[in-house]
Amino acid sequence: MTDLDARRKRARIRAWRRGIKEMDLILGGHADVELQNMDASELALFEAILAENDHDLFQWVTGQGTPPARYAPLMSALSKRAAPAK
Repeated sequence: MTDLDARRKRARIRAWRRGIKEMDLILGGHADVELQNMDASELALFEAILAENDHDLFQWVTGQGTPPARYAPLMSALSKRAAPAK
């Protein structure tokens, strides 16, 4: 197992074991779909997101707050995952 594989495994576990269920579903679902294709820099950004407070993340994902600029593209992707199905 490479270092990158180990980091992906840790990130998946952290994504599914958040403080609030909504963020489990959003981050865990994103990890299940996207994590295997992330390169080292994308994984580092996802790991940084995982270190953020769930309530802040939820505000950013739902558009109720403005995320830091470096998180904006990832928040956009997560927001699409969080949007209710039409």
